Amino acid sequence: MDADAAKTARESLDLAFQMSNILDTGLDRHTLSILIALCDLGLNPEALAAVVKELRNDLGPLTPQDAARHVL
Repeated sequence: MDADAAKTARESLDLAFQMSNILDTGLDRHTLSILIALCDLGLNPEALAAVVKELRNDLGPLTPQDAARHVL
């Protein structure tokens, strides 16, 4: 990846992360980048959102220490 493409990708992720924070999704930057990459590969965003919601429900509330160990 050339420098311009890397800069554009980083700026896009920064913008998506800011939007994620505004919407209070609770997604960290790493998780968000994985979800974006999966969408880029053609996975259905609505299906991914459903999986994230289901995983959160199964895991229950996380302490900050737990959240550091879990991606979602």
